[in-house]
Amino acid sequence: MTGPHDELLRGLRGGLIVSCQARPDDPLHGPEIMAAMAAAAEQAGAVGIRANGPADVAAIRRRTRLPIIGILKVAGPDGRTVITPDFASARAVCDAGAAIVALSAARIDRPDQAALAALIRRIRVELGAAVMADCATVAEGMGAAAAGADLVATTLSGYTPETADRPAPDLDLVRALATAQGRPVVAEGRIATPEQAAAALRAGAFAVVVGTAITNPRAIAARFVTALAAVSP
Repeated sequence: MTGPHDELLRGLRGGLIVSCQARPDDPLHGPEIMAAMAAAAEQAGAVGIRANGPADVAAIRRRTRLPIIGILKVAGPDGRTVITPDFASARAVCDAGAAIVALSAARIDRPDQAALAALIRRIRVELGAAVMADCATVAEGMGAAAAGADLVATTLSGYTPETADRPAPDLDLVRALATAQGRPVVAEGRIATPEQAAAALRAGAFAVVVGTAITNPRAIAARFVTALAAVSP
């Protein structure tokens, strides 16, 4: 890596980034609870936090020293949620304290490669932030790298129509991206166990993001309830 964000990115190498997010219908939804989650992740040894929205990012910034990957999820006219769709959303999370902006680089969300490159350039130059491109395919990752993204992530594999049948987690995509382009690859999406996180590093990931398996007690509890129901008399 050579560039203005080298030191920031080096601090993420080989480490765990914890995604501290909760949907509006989740009892844990709210900036202060997400900040507490982030503080717990820092105490555990995480190297970074991923957070949604300026309020959560600002609250987390007050509680931890870890670099924050900021996103802003916005519902599009077709009902699909797009991750950080425009410069205004990127500015909002940077102003709140994010050092890295993650955005969707999926073709379903960004059909115009030139527009993607222009957005990445504005974020890097005008906001001084690094950019992580959330992708679903090798082609999207290669396109995002060519467009100037600092990091390429597997976040959206399994969440776009063409990748709905991909395995969880998609370690094949991690491997393919690690060899197909020169940017660091972040493994993210449907990583449920420490063993899977370690396997992602072995597959060539630069760092690993885990969310639900760590910060969503409702989903974790539901797994136990389902397992017990299967054997309950």
